[in-house]
Amino acid sequence: MTVPWGELTKQHKPTTMPALLTTWDWRLDIILVLTLAGLAFTTGWLRLRRRARRRLAAGWRLASYLGGLAVLGLALMSAIDALGGQLFFMHMIQHLLVVMIAPPLLLLANPLPFTIWGIPGGQRLGRQLLAPDSGFRSALRQATRPAVVWLAFVVVLWGWHDPGLYSAAQGAYWIHDLEHVTFFGTAMLLWWHVTGASPRIHGRFPPLARVGYLLASAGANMIPGVVIALAGVPLYPYYEAAPRAWGLSVMQDQVLSGIIMWIPGTMMYVLAALIVIVRMLNRFEAQAVRARTPRPAMI
Repeated sequence: MTVPWGELTKQHKPTTMPALLTTWDWRLDIILVLTLAGLAFTTGWLRLRRRARRRLAAGWRLASYLGGLAVLGLALMSAIDALGGQLFFMHMIQHLLVVMIAPPLLLLANPLPFTIWGIPGGQRLGRQLLAPDSGFRSALRQATRPAVVWLAFVVVLWGWHDPGLYSAAQGAYWIHDLEHVTFFGTAMLLWWHVTGASPRIHGRFPPLARVGYLLASAGANMIPGVVIALAGVPLYPYYEAAPRAWGLSVMQDQVLSGIIMWIPGTMMYVLAALIVIVRMLNRFEAQAVRARTPRPAMI
C-alpha cells in the first residue's frame, strides 16, 4: 500500500531550522546514478587531458559538470525535497534547480565526448550509434527536432502543474520520481539545443533562432507562474491538507510559488537569451575588426 506523501510529511519531515539543515534523504539510486555519471565524465576528462588536449579538457568543464551533478543531488536529496511536501514554494525551487540550473551546467561541459572516453568501449559504441548512416542517429534526429522538444517541454511543464496530476505526484513515490525524470529529461533536451553540446546532429542552430527558442520557453514558463500567483483561491487541495510550516498560509505559499516560477524562473531563460545576444555581437565585432585590419604587404 502506498503511503500518501502528506502522511510521510506529517510523520517524518521536520520544520525547525536546525532539523532542516540536517535533513537529507540519502537515496541509493540517486547516489549511484550521480556517482557513475561523475566517474565516467572525470575519467574521460583525465584521459583527454593526458593526451595534451587541454583546450578541450579545460578545468571549467569539469567544474561545470560536477557542479550540475551537485545541484541535482541538492535538489533531490536535501531538505528542499523534504520540505516540498509541506511548502509549495520549496517544491517550486526544486523544479527550478532540476529544470533551469542543473541542465545548463551539465551541457555547457559538453559531456558526451568525455563520457565516451570515460567508459569501457565507449568510443566504439559512440561511432556505431552516431555514425552518419546509423538508424539510431536518424531516429534521434527526428525525435529531438527543436520544435518537438519545445512542445514536449511545455506539455510536461504545464501537465505536472495541473492540480490533479500534481496531487497524484505527491501521493506516490514512483509518480513523484516520474515527475522529476520527465522535468529533467525534457529540460536537458531543450538546453541541448541552446548550448550546442554534442552530438550536433541537427545542423547549425543560428544565434537568433536560439534567442527565439529561449524567449518562447520563457513565455511558456511565465504563463503557469502568473496563473498560480494571481489565482484568488487555492489551486492545489494537497497543500490545504498538508501541515503548514514557517507560519505560511496556503494562499501565501501559493502566491510565493507563482512568483518564483514567474519572475526568477522566467528570467533564467531571458538571461540565457541575453548571453547568446552578447556573444553574437562580440563575434560580429571581432569579424569587423579583422576585416578592417590591413594585411601585411607581400614582398
